[in-house]
Amino acid sequence: MSVWSKRMRPADGAAWVTGASSGIGRAVALRLADEGWTVWATARRADALEALAAERPGKILPLPCDVTDRGGMAAAVAAITAEGPLALAILNAGLYIPLRAQEFDAGKAAKTFDVNLNGVANGLDPVLKHMIARRDGHVAITASVAGYRGLPRAAAYGATKSALITMAEALAFDLIDLDVRISVINPGFVKTEATSVNDFEMPFVIPAEEAAKRIVEGLKKPGFEIAFPRRFEYILKTLGLLPNRAYLAVMRKLMGWDERVK
Repeated sequence: MSVWSKRMRPADGAAWVTGASSGIGRAVALRLADEGWTVWATARRADALEALAAERPGKILPLPCDVTDRGGMAAAVAAITAEGPLALAILNAGLYIPLRAQEFDAGKAAKTFDVNLNGVANGLDPVLKHMIARRDGHVAITASVAGYRGLPRAAAYGATKSALITMAEALAFDLIDLDVRISVINPGFVKTEATSVNDFEMPFVIPAEEAAKRIVEGLKKPGFEIAFPRRFEYILKTLGLLPNRAYLAVMRKLMGWDERVK
């Protein structure tokens, strides 16, 4: 069986979801629990994790940790694997800070990089060591369609998501031969606390529960990328084929950016 067809089930071990206190991560944790998984839920906010666990007693286990804490993430995976195999890891924690040229701030960029990119690397390190040693498992990284090409206000956010897509692709070259499946999850606009700061109309926006459904179903199917909504994915991938000047002109028009920058 191809590694791309590998489908992990609750009987194979536990699931781990980072960024589980809100938004997509929270919805994914609940959906996995409803499908029979024992889910270890990680985020910084212990109270939010306790509230989440109370919704699925015995199925969701709170495991507070800051993804930027490399040692803490290693300890979290050690705690999970001390109880049994880790079959599925969804590295989902992320931060969105809108950033435009007029307000570019290196500190905000660094914070975004630390959570979105380094935070994933901090999880990948112990997860891959565990799964490669067992020659089994499935790790999924939540990136974004914002990683395809540059989008307005996403100078730092888009850069991290592009990097995550590249990271997942690079790791896939090795993992194919090590019986460990890797997936990249590229959502479009999802209604969450993070996107609530957007003051523009978000095309094809969907609720977090719908995003979780598409992610969990996508993890069961063969392939590398889970992207949605499909129409938005296809539009952005098609526009991404344009030369730079044409791409920038079209996106400015579509996003109403000619009016916004005045």
